[in-house]
Amino acid sequence: MRRRTTVSALGMAAAMVLSACSAMDPGAGGTVTINMVESLTNPARTALLKKSIAEFEQQNPKIKVNLVSPPTEQADQKIQQMLQSGSGVDALEVRDITVGPWSNNGWLYDMKKDLKGWHGWHTMTDNAVKASQDAKGRTYFVPYGFYGLSLFYRTDLIKKAGFSKPPGTWAGLLKQASAIHDPKARRYGYAFRGGDQANSNAAAVIEAYVADEVNPSNGFKLKNGRTIFSAPEALDGLETYLKLFKKASPKSSASWGYPEMVEGFSNGSTAFLLQDPEVIATVSESKAIDKKQWDTAPLMAGPSGKSVQPLATAGWGVAKGSKHKAEAVKLVKFLSQGKASTTFTKKNSLVPILKSAVDDPYYKTGPWSSYVTMTKHPDKYLNVSQPRGVTWWTEWEQKADADVQKMLLGKVTPRKLLADWDAYWTKKWQREK
Repeated sequence: MRRRTTVSALGMAAAMVLSACSAMDPGAGGTVTINMVESLTNPARTALLKKSIAEFEQQNPKIKVNLVSPPTEQADQKIQQMLQSGSGVDALEVRDITVGPWSNNGWLYDMKKDLKGWHGWHTMTDNAVKASQDAKGRTYFVPYGFYGLSLFYRTDLIKKAGFSKPPGTWAGLLKQASAIHDPKARRYGYAFRGGDQANSNAAAVIEAYVADEVNPSNGFKLKNGRTIFSAPEALDGLETYLKLFKKASPKSSASWGYPEMVEGFSNGSTAFLLQDPEVIATVSESKAIDKKQWDTAPLMAGPSGKSVQPLATAGWGVAKGSKHKAEAVKLVKFLSQGKASTTFTKKNSLVPILKSAVDDPYYKTGPWSSYVTMTKHPDKYLNVSQPRGVTWWTEWEQKADADVQKMLLGKVTPRKLLADWDAYWTKKWQREK
C-alpha cells in the first residue's frame, strides 16, 4: 500500500529524530537508552513493535528503547541521514535493498562476533541463517521474515474446468488458466503483472526454467558465470510467460500492478494469482469469495521439476556509529526469537524464520501450508538471493518494467528482450571488477 506523506507527518518525523538524537546518554542509575528506527512503518506494525519492546525492557530494566517511526515513503532516506550523521540510531530496520549501499558506506555494524555461539541460530531455518550473512560472511542484519511467492488459486474454478489439483509447473499453469479463461463471462485465468514490478514475476519464471544451472548466491547468474538471461531455457520460460498473458489474462493486466492483481483475484474474477503471503489476509477479508473457494499452492516449477524462490527479506541490524552496540545487539536477539519473532511474522503475514513454524497449526493448515511445504523441501524449491543490493537496482527495475510492457504490446520479442537484459547485466558486472 502507498500512503500519502503530509507536512505534519514530516514535521512529526523530524521531531522524533531530534528527540532520538538527544536520548543517547545513559540515564540515572546506569540506564541506557537506545534508539531503534523502523522503515516499513504503519500504525498496527508500530504498535506491535512497541509491545515487544515493552517486554524487552521488562526483561532488561537497565535498557530503554526509543522507537522512531518515520513515514514509510521517507523512512529509508531519513535513516540514511541519521546513519551519515553517525548519531541518533542504534538498532534499525535493514532491507535487502538497503543493506548493500549502507554497508558499503560503512554505516552498518557487523554483528558476526557478537552472535557467535548464539543459541538463536539453532532455532532458525536454513534460509534465515543464510540470509543473515553476506558473501563475505558478515552479519549486518538478522532477518525477521521473508516475502516469498506462492500461487493463489480458485479451488472451485479449477474443479469446474476438470482439474483435480492446482498446477505444479509454469506449463501446467498456462494449461489450467487457459482452460478457465472466458472473457465473455468476465472470468479470467490469470491476474497478470504487467505494470509496476512486472520485472519480478518475469524473473521468477526465467529462474524456474534455468533452475538446474542458477547460482544460489546470485539468482541472476548461472553457475558458469554468465547471466540467466543468456540461457536457451530462459527463452522457453519467457515465451511461456507471454502466452500466459495472451491466452489467459485480461488485456488490461498489461498495466496491472499490485493493487489491481490482488483485487482481480479477491473479487473473484481471476482464477490464479502469484503473490506474497501478505495477500492471504487481504483475500481472507474479501466478501466476494469465501474460504472454501480459494487456497495457495507452492511456487511453480520449470521443466526440471524445480522452482526457484527469489526470497525478499528484511531484518534488524545495528548502526556502526552506535555508542551502545552491546545493548542494540541484545535487542536484535530478543526480536529474532521466541514469542516476539512468531507474533511479528504472523501479524505481518511473513514467511517465518523459526523452525518451530512447521509444527504450528497456524502454518500447517489452510493457505499458509504451501510455504511450509516449500520450507520442508529445499531440494525442490530452491532459494536464491537476487542482486538487490547493487547500486543500480532501482535503475534496473524501472528499465525492466518498461521492457516487459514493450513485450506485452508487441514492440519487442522475448528473444530481443533477453539479449538486452543479458547485455545490461554483463556490462554492469564487468564495470564492478
